[in-house]
Amino acid sequence: THGDITRLQRLYTAIKGREEAMLGASEKDEFLLGSADRTRNVFLETAAAATSANDTFAATTTTTQQNITNTTADHHHHQQQELTAEEQNDKPKRIYRYFKSLLRQWEAELNSRPDAIKRTMAGKNDIKTLKQCKDYIRPLFTLCKRREIEESLQNHLFNIVLYCEQGEFVKAHDAYLDVAIGRAAWPIGVTMVGIHARSGRAKIESANVAHVMNSELQRKYLTSVKRLMSFAQRVRVDVDPSKKVVNL
Repeated sequence: THGDITRLQRLYTAIKGREEAMLGASEKDEFLLGSADRTRNVFLETAAAATSANDTFAATTTTTQQNITNTTADHHHHQQQELTAEEQNDKPKRIYRYFKSLLRQWEAELNSRPDAIKRTMAGKNDIKTLKQCKDYIRPLFTLCKRREIEESLQNHLFNIVLYCEQGEFVKAHDAYLDVAIGRAAWPIGVTMVGIHARSGRAKIESANVAHVMNSELQRKYLTSVKRLMSFAQRVRVDVDPSKKVVNL
């Protein structure tokens, strides 16, 4: 009858809707399962990010070091070209300009490091060492500006500057030992050891007496000179290793 047909149609529609609802739920479950399979592995991504950061830092450090080295070599080349004959013989100015330029390069190298390195204990110690070096060498700069530096000390420091600019760090180290320790028989500043004249007194020349023992002030700025010599040797990768001093 007509009523039975209507009921059958309604039943068919209900069954069809139920099937469609079940099919939709199944597809949704499959989508959720696929999403679960595609869940991000946070640990792997963190490790990959750390590796990428380390590679970036290593590349940045190498590039920065190379740039500083190239800048140092170019600076020495241009500085030699810019100096006139009169300035080349001006010892106090040459001493002042050379060590002042090394301080600037050292400071630029430390400032170019990433913040993560600056915050470490070693990074903070490097900054403290630079500041101490600046404080210790300031009296030497004052003497150079006033042209009141002692002649024998000035000659030794001038030789150090010349050797460092030429890349002869072994000779520069020997010149530093001459000014810090001296080669006299009594390298402690003693020229008279008794009330009687000695036949060997002429061998104890004032030029050979150690200057590092004369005062605490000289000991400090000579210590800074040694640190700047070490920095200059480290950044000069263009110099043959045979001309460098191990553990300078």
